Amino acid sequence: MARGPTVKRRRLSPPVDGGKPSKSKANAKAYGDSEDEWDVEQDYERRPRKSEKKKTENNRLPIKTSEGFVHEVETQTPDADANADADAAEETDSFLGTDDEGDDVSESEEVEEKKPKIPIKVQIMQAKEELARMATLINEDPEEHTALFKTMADMAARPDAPITVKKLALASQAAIYKDVIPGYRIRPITEEEMGGKVSKEVRKLRDFEQALVAGYRNYVQTLGALTKPGKNVHVDPSLKSLAINCTCTMLESVPHFNFRNELLKILVNKLARKQIDADFVKCRESLESIFRKDEDGLVSLEAVKLLSKMMKARDFQINETVLDTFLSLRLLGEFSQKASRDRVDRREEEAPIGKKKQVREFRTKKLRKTMKEQKIVEKDMKQADALVSHEDRDKNQAETLKLVFGIYFRILKQRIPKLMGPVLEGLAKYAHLINQDFFGDLLEAMKDLIAHAERDEKAEEGDENEEVEEETEAQGARPRDTRREALLCTITAFALLEGQDASKAASTLHLDLGFFVQHLYRSLYSLSTNSEVEFNPNTSLRLADPNNADDENQLTQARSRNKVNFQTPMVLLLRCLHFTLISRAHGMPPPVRLATFSKRLMTTALQLPEKSAMATLALMNQVAKHNARRISSLWHSDERKGDGVFNPYATDVEATNVYAGSVWEGELLRQHYCPQVREAAIDIEKMLASSK
Repeated sequence: MARGPTVKRRRLSPPVDGGKPSKSKANAKAYGDSEDEWDVEQDYERRPRKSEKKKTENNRLPIKTSEGFVHEVETQTPDADANADADAAEETDSFLGTDDEGDDVSESEEVEEKKPKIPIKVQIMQAKEELARMATLINEDPEEHTALFKTMADMAARPDAPITVKKLALASQAAIYKDVIPGYRIRPITEEEMGGKVSKEVRKLRDFEQALVAGYRNYVQTLGALTKPGKNVHVDPSLKSLAINCTCTMLESVPHFNFRNELLKILVNKLARKQIDADFVKCRESLESIFRKDEDGLVSLEAVKLLSKMMKARDFQINETVLDTFLSLRLLGEFSQKASRDRVDRREEEAPIGKKKQVREFRTKKLRKTMKEQKIVEKDMKQADALVSHEDRDKNQAETLKLVFGIYFRILKQRIPKLMGPVLEGLAKYAHLINQDFFGDLLEAMKDLIAHAERDEKAEEGDENEEVEEETEAQGARPRDTRREALLCTITAFALLEGQDASKAASTLHLDLGFFVQHLYRSLYSLSTNSEVEFNPNTSLRLADPNNADDENQLTQARSRNKVNFQTPMVLLLRCLHFTLISRAHGMPPPVRLATFSKRLMTTALQLPEKSAMATLALMNQVAKHNARRISSLWHSDERKGDGVFNPYATDVEATNVYAGSVWEGELLRQHYCPQVREAAIDIEKMLASSK
């Protein structure tokens, strides 16, 4: 086979300098001169080539159809699928394709924002576990976990949290702060102290105290915002009640700590409301508990200042039970420990009798001298500390007493009917602490009140009082008890001189209590026929209407009240009679007064209930024991000294001509249905018979 003509190849590039041609002479002869030619194949071999895709082999058999055609089955490899996807992606890389892709991204973001809603029960369970974990860590080491205070506050302040979770967070904070708060008040750190060098322990303690104060401040502000929300702010009633309960708990548990005034403002703002509910009762009882437990008088002074300011701002339009809280104050009293009836309490310094002496430890003369000097210094320090504490306590209580009396006197001056009962009750309790300079003005105010009470009592028989009662019932207020107010005025008048020295009172004070004695004598008949003489002002013989929810609520609240102003009219009457007939603080009572009151008391004992009759006869027994010779002529007609006729309806004690009568009521009392009353009447007669 003949070879075809050779094609002359054009030189593309000059030969490399110093390069040696690799062709032989024969080849050089065929291609030309060896000096002008170079290795063309080698240069072509070095050129880059386009890589072709390897065709995939199809190992599948052809398919013969019914028509006789043979089709090869096309298979797509993973590489082909990937290439197809890439081509599709390139085709969709256009303006419209970009928009579609953006829409897909936005839809995915919306799906991510819509998180699955957790059920409330699950949220409550998770909150309980988280609060329990944080509370455990804080109780174990409070100084290392101060950041958890803010975490718990955030749980209560989160707006999307359920009400139950917020309540759990508030209650947990109250329990934790109650356990963590120290027994002293934390003061702010000055700039000089911040710049000074301190030890690591002191700095750690300072950081903990400042974190505690900051967290507690935030907690108190949260309670204040929940109990008194602003306008257009709705707070769940149950959450508000829990905030009030937490406030009362913190005040009763840690009244010495910071932000006490803010907590007291929450209670006072609640007591300023006219509506009485469970939260109102809780605040009032907490305030009374604080007054009873306060030893230094500082907390009571701050609370009374806020109450006085609130009452003046509201022009004394408050609930009468708020004034009853003043009866729980510890004003200028001795705080000695109570004695026991079954054992003897000795001081710590006193060694118990009968205890064996311990073996003395050997001490040198110098050591004994040093210890003796230390004991003297410690004794002086104790006395100095006690003196300062007593002075501070007396000062605080004196300021509190001034504020209380200022409130009482303003109410007496304005003559607010619904507040007269609590005011007179307070004056009767603290009358011995009133300055003698105010005795005259106070007695004149008492006389005016009794005169108004007598006029109101006489007006009860007319139609005008019925209209007043209808208006009072329509307003929902409790009707005014004029008889009780008159008794309280009488007790206050006698108690003014009870705490004073009798000799000084007689020489310096020229006070005539005859007006009160005359009123007491006139009111004995009306009190004996009163059906509610043995009931306190919070109870009544009349039951509440079961169909009226308001009556039932008032009855429930009255029963749940703390018994402060609870004395019955009979108890008040016996107190007045004790001052009039038995007490020697106002001097010896004259014989005419003793005989007149004895005659009327025996008459009233016939109309009184069983227990009241027994109490009246017990009082008469004491009168007979101390003044038997002065009143024995009323029981024995042979010793009668008076002439004329006895006037039982006389309004004046001396105008009755009592010695012209006799105590014939004793014979009826000996036939009384109650055995105790019969025995009491017989004992009085035996006492008078033995005095002859």
